[in-house]
Amino acid sequence: MHGEHAHGGPDAGNPSGGPVNAAPQGDWPAGYPAGYPVVESDRLTRFVQRAHARTPRWVVPLAAVGCVAAGIGYTLLSDPTRSAPDALPTCLLKLTTGLDCPGCGGTRALWYVLHADLPAAARHHFLFVFALPFLAYLFVAWAGRQAFGWRLPELRIGPKLVGGFLAAWLAFSVVRNLPWVPFTALYV
Repeated sequence: MHGEHAHGGPDAGNPSGGPVNAAPQGDWPAGYPAGYPVVESDRLTRFVQRAHARTPRWVVPLAAVGCVAAGIGYTLLSDPTRSAPDALPTCLLKLTTGLDCPGCGGTRALWYVLHADLPAAARHHFLFVFALPFLAYLFVAWAGRQAFGWRLPELRIGPKLVGGFLAAWLAFSVVRNLPWVPFTALYV
């Protein structure tokens, strides 16, 4: 009966029939707690792992470029600067509350950036325009490293910088919805 218990026996889930407390082999990190059986991967996981191992390294950056190109294409084709404020697709927060969401104006800002009108782009979403060169550089550095092995200088972006940017974005999102005169200029 060793290794053949159906449910909850000492060898349940251990197809090898060996001791359950044996140290795992292979990819498990040192210090893996004893007593947990090594789980065999399911078919889907094995398929994804095989596909990942066989995929050329340039495929993921190419897919990401395709997603960015689709977003840019949508922006250029839809011309968000000429559409009505309630035209579909619309922002659910703005539709239900009348408030600008943290991303409101981002598509119009991208449209103006693509047409080299930075003042109009900044008028619609200043933080997006500010962050765009950094995001573009991070993307090019990542994609170049993944696809071609490039080693561009890294931007050191730590948790404090990300937290500060998110706090500024939150403050911007609140300030642009205030109904007083200096802040009403930020409405989009």
